[in-house]
Amino acid sequence: MATFSAGTKAEALVPYDRQQIWDVLVDPDLVARFTPFVKRIVEDGEHWRWSMSGLEVLGVGFAPVFTERMILTDLERIEFKHDPADGEKERAGVNGWYELSEAEGGTQLVTSLDICASLPLPRLSSPAVTTAMKGVMATMGDRFSKNLLDHLSKQPRT
Repeated sequence: MATFSAGTKAEALVPYDRQQIWDVLVDPDLVARFTPFVKRIVEDGEHWRWSMSGLEVLGVGFAPVFTERMILTDLERIEFKHDPADGEKERAGVNGWYELSEAEGGTQLVTSLDICASLPLPRLSSPAVTTAMKGVMATMGDRFSKNLLDHLSKQPRT
């Protein structure tokens, strides 16, 4: 079993109020509904437990479940750190953050995500696995963004 990782950063001007965006990003049900490959997110205090649907990387399928400790700075920053319960082994995890700030025309949203996954593949396959992981992350990000904008467009403007 080898551990592979991939990261992504993104920045966008979202033409909506910061509070509206914040309300989505701190709602585990909405985040799960808007993010492809996510079956559900269960909130337990400061932890969110993510359950993913089946993913495939180089012919190896897996459906990871992982725990993130959420650190919220109201309307400004959401940090998440992989934090499994004592004694639990999780095959995947994410570390990263969202930052929101006021901007002309809406809210500046900056994200940074680093994902790791342990897979039964040789370490030598790292370039191909990393490329596949980045492709999955890009799909997830694009579809989440579309779903977020669709949702916000149906909300009353504040």
